Amino acid sequence: MIKKTTITFIICLIFHGIVAQSTFTFADSIRKVYGIPELAFAVVSSDVIYEMQTIGIKKIHSNLIANKYDRFRIGSNTKAITGFIAARLVKQKKVEWNTKFFDLYPELKEKSNKAYHQLTLLNLLSFRTKLNKYTYTDEVPAKEQFIGNEDQQRYQFAQWFFQQKPVESKDSVNFSNLGYVAAGLMLEKVSGRFYKELVNDLGKELDINFGFGAPNSIDTLQPWGHDAELKPEQLGDSYKLNWLLAAGNINMSLPDEIKFIQLQLQGLKGGSKLLSKEEFNFLHFGLSKFSVGWFWLIDGNKQKYSYNQGNPGTFLSKIYVYKDKAFILFSNVQSDRADKGLDILFTDLKKRYN
Repeated sequence: MIKKTTITFIICLIFHGIVAQSTFTFADSIRKVYGIPELAFAVVSSDVIYEMQTIGIKKIHSNLIANKYDRFRIGSNTKAITGFIAARLVKQKKVEWNTKFFDLYPELKEKSNKAYHQLTLLNLLSFRTKLNKYTYTDEVPAKEQFIGNEDQQRYQFAQWFFQQKPVESKDSVNFSNLGYVAAGLMLEKVSGRFYKELVNDLGKELDINFGFGAPNSIDTLQPWGHDAELKPEQLGDSYKLNWLLAAGNINMSLPDEIKFIQLQLQGLKGGSKLLSKEEFNFLHFGLSKFSVGWFWLIDGNKQKYSYNQGNPGTFLSKIYVYKDKAFILFSNVQSDRADKGLDILFTDLKKRYN
């Protein structure tokens, strides 16, 4: 005799199969209408993958068919990874949230603007600074101003931006990638490890294969990023995004991003050994508007969620973490059309799975 629980389980499998098929069809129509060569998305809980789809092509006008292990540049969703590494180092007592940047780099203090002298690790990771809103489209500083390898250039870049005038803003939250660049340097100093080493160490611990830069720069069979005119990104690294490494230059596959986000869901429920429930909640919701790596809001249904969006020039990534579920959306193009398409898909997924 078949148990009632077995029948219920079978019905659930059939139901999710039907939902997944209908979602695939809808998502593919979004992909085509909104000019997205490759689209990947997932809906997960702390221990279940309700849906994981990767559809389309890796490069416009090519026969490179998408597959689930394709890698996407995640842009500012890198910040959640940097913040998580910082929290682990705080827990290990290698640094404190109130440790000041110039206590670790005193040689840079004299020539830096006095407005930055008291900045702490938490200030830098939570956008509580008056640093300029630098991004990869800014023309200054020029590449020729810095010498050496990527790590040496990031140090010189920090030396440069700490000398600039602070922005004038009454808002306590000032979105600036530069805070994460400086925080990355702090994490390197207290750990004795370069940022990429810290990320790879975390990857080994979590069984996640983190990458850096454009996916196609190492393997041309990986997805190519596209600009708003659907022009494929040229091979080679962007030196500006290399400067912004800890702020937005990691690439990941959808299955690996799922592992990281499921860890967040587990941790927010108190189910992780890496950080306590209180520590996860601090990362996501501990400060107003933006805590450490995560913006947060309360939606129209009074559900609190954390989120971030990555837009490193030729990719888009959107991640939303609710109490019981999370939604992950990737595309290999950055454009207003693609952004709207991902928003429509997210709204549809939220209706289907909430």
